[in-house]
Amino acid sequence: MSKLEAKNQAHAPKTQIFGAEAFALSDKTIIRWLGNAGTFVNSKGTCIMIDPLLEGFDLPLLIDMPILPENVPHLDGVFVTHCDNDHFSRVTCKKLANVCKEYHAPHYVSELMNEEKLPGFGHDIGEVFEVGTIKVTLTPADHAWQNEKKKYARVFKFEDYCGFWLETPDGTIWIPGDSRLLPEHLEMPTPDAIIFDFSDNSWHIGLQGAIKLANAYPNTPLLLSHWGSVDAPNMDAFNADPKDLYGLVENPERIYVLAPGEAFALTRLN
Repeated sequence: MSKLEAKNQAHAPKTQIFGAEAFALSDKTIIRWLGNAGTFVNSKGTCIMIDPLLEGFDLPLLIDMPILPENVPHLDGVFVTHCDNDHFSRVTCKKLANVCKEYHAPHYVSELMNEEKLPGFGHDIGEVFEVGTIKVTLTPADHAWQNEKKKYARVFKFEDYCGFWLETPDGTIWIPGDSRLLPEHLEMPTPDAIIFDFSDNSWHIGLQGAIKLANAYPNTPLLLSHWGSVDAPNMDAFNADPKDLYGLVENPERIYVLAPGEAFALTRLN
């Protein structure tokens, strides 16, 4: 029995390394899962990363990084959903600073970015901004788990967490972020792809919430995220298992178990 089997951890497929070629101008919108909760999007040459954790995490990993910060040639923006260090990686963001034009996040996270001398722009939930070919809207998220822990003196607010709705020339991508399921999550326009966290954790969407979300948009491709990356068998936030989705998600052929770094071409559903 392998180490992974003994731990009963689902783990991502073998990483597909990519380099500068993935950042080139193209006639498509390509999505790549970066492992953990990270996403890389190149939309006709506009290149952004959402929640990149490429270096400097405080837990052991099950995956190799598909790209390291020093190999990133340029980014038009980095977007961060919230302050947890598997989403706002200070090490990664600082190492990208020489090649990244701007950083976007909820206001609280932008303040943390500014403390690190990063050009962070803060936004309200529902606010709209544009980066290159991509129109971005912050969507709501419910993830203030810190308020249950005595060690945090700060009171964390609902608006300190977000998702991102990306409108590209080739369709829409929704990154809900870490969040409990909210009623408004079930009332969005139909996205053309969802970066799909399905962690069965009380401050994440939970398996039943993930099923509800998936089946609210029964034809939308689900690009699995926030799973199979962290060697932490006793932490449910890192231990979602794709096999739990089958038999519950309508049209299961739209479940994409991508390897870190694997390319997915976005197309409109209609």
